[in-house]
Amino acid sequence: MKKGIIAIIVLGLLGVIVVGWYVRTNNNLINMKGQATKQWANVESSYQRRSDLVGNLVKTVQGAADFERQTLTDVIEARAKATSTSIDANNITPEQLAEFQQAQTGLSSALSRLLVTVERYPDIKANQNFLELQSQLEGTENRINVERNRFNDLAGEYNIKIQQIPTNIVANIANFDPMALFKSDPGSEDVPEVDFEFN
Repeated sequence: MKKGIIAIIVLGLLGVIVVGWYVRTNNNLINMKGQATKQWANVESSYQRRSDLVGNLVKTVQGAADFERQTLTDVIEARAKATSTSIDANNITPEQLAEFQQAQTGLSSALSRLLVTVERYPDIKANQNFLELQSQLEGTENRINVERNRFNDLAGEYNIKIQQIPTNIVANIANFDPMALFKSDPGSEDVPEVDFEFN
């Protein structure tokens, strides 16, 4: 009888330890995913700031009567596409992230073409509003990169944690799925060719 009571106590203690470990591990994973999800909101906030600045930049450039309308149209359309593409922060899949990134890359490309085209218009380049907006856009692009890197760090740590033994047991039971990470655009690993020939 005494051995039976000891066995029940030992099993009870083991049960408490296992349940405690499960709860602690589950809460840790929730916290890690929550931090990555919160960081995703910072990424989106930076992209929203860029979108707002692009709208103001387009309005400033539109004031130049002879400015190339197609360039402005391309920027406006790319901005609309970038702002219409959204992701559920609690379920960031590689496909969603790729679509989001493609839309943002399209806006970056259209914006780059706009800024190159502006070089041919001295009146716009001298406009104080344009110069200030251009400076804010450059800062925002840097901020986007910083926020994306922070998201990748947090999501990457979470992805590693849910695969480690014994945490992967809790992750599988509680359906903690990996989070997608930002990747470089296709072809960005190629060194660009620079041609300094003048004709």
